[in-house]
Amino acid sequence: MEDVTRLSVTIRSFSYPDGTRALRDINLGIRRGEFVGILGSNGSGKTTLLKAMDGLIRDYTGVTLLDGTDIRKLSPKEIYGKVGLIFQNPDEQLFAPTVFEDVSFGPLNMGFTGSEVSRRVGLALGDVGMEGHAKKSIHNLSFGQKKRICIAGLLAMGHQILLLDEPTAGLDPMGEYKMMNLLTKLNREQGVTVVMATHSVDLVPLFLDRLYILSKGQIVRSGPPAEVFTAPEEMAQVKLRLPHIAELIYRLKNEDGVPFDNIPLTVGEARKQLLALLPTDITLNGKAGGRS
Repeated sequence: MEDVTRLSVTIRSFSYPDGTRALRDINLGIRRGEFVGILGSNGSGKTTLLKAMDGLIRDYTGVTLLDGTDIRKLSPKEIYGKVGLIFQNPDEQLFAPTVFEDVSFGPLNMGFTGSEVSRRVGLALGDVGMEGHAKKSIHNLSFGQKKRICIAGLLAMGHQILLLDEPTAGLDPMGEYKMMNLLTKLNREQGVTVVMATHSVDLVPLFLDRLYILSKGQIVRSGPPAEVFTAPEEMAQVKLRLPHIAELIYRLKNEDGVPFDNIPLTVGEARKQLLALLPTDITLNGKAGGRS
C-alpha cells in the first residue's frame, strides 16, 4: 500500500437545514489502497460523512480534498472518474431495465462509445463475479446481486475509490461474507481503495486495515481494529459492542483470570491462544500431546 493520501476530510461543522448538527470536528485521511471502515451506531453520521467524501454534501465548514484538490471545486465528471458512493439500498441506485444498460450508463455519460463501453462493462461484471448476466433483467436479481451490479457500475467508470454505505445490510450471513470477500478481492487484487460505513462489528477485524469510530457526528477513536477494540465498557459508551469472540475472551481474562496475552478479535486468533493455554498432556484429536 502506497503512503499517498487520496481523500483528506476536515469538517469543523455541518448541520442540516432543520438545525440538526450531523458532523463536527472530523479529521481523517484515506490512503491509496486502504480498506477502511467507519463504524458507528444508527444515527451516528456515517452516511452524511460518506456523502461529504463523495461531494454530495458541500455546505459544511471545512474542506474535503480529493488528490489534493478541494472536491467542491471539481466538476461531477472529475469526481466520478475517481470516487463513487454505493447506497445502502441498491434499488435507489439501479434504474435501467437490464444489467448491461445499467452498468453502461456511467461510461456512456463519460463519453465512451461502442466497443470501449462493452469492454468496460464486461470487465466490471467479471470483477464482481457477475459475468454472463449482462442481458438479465434488474428485477430478476437477488438483493446481493443488485449490490454487486451497483459496484460494477462504478468500476466501469474507472472508479479508484469506492465508498459503501452498509454494504452487508439486508444480506444473510453467507451473503455478508461473499460481499466482504468481493470487496477484499477488489482491494487486494485490483488496488481499489475501499471505505465502508457499517455497524457490523464482527466483520470489521476480519477484513479492515483501519477503523474510525463515529459517535454523534464525531470521530472518537481510530486506528487498526486491534487498537480500537479494547473494552466492552468503552464500546457501550458509543452504542457499540466488541466482536463476540473478543467479548468472550475479555470476560475470561478480566473476570475469570485466564492469562490471555491480549484480546483476540477473530476465531483463528482465539484458537491459537486457547491451544497455547491447554496442558501439554491433554488429548487433542484423539492423541495425547496433540499440539505440535
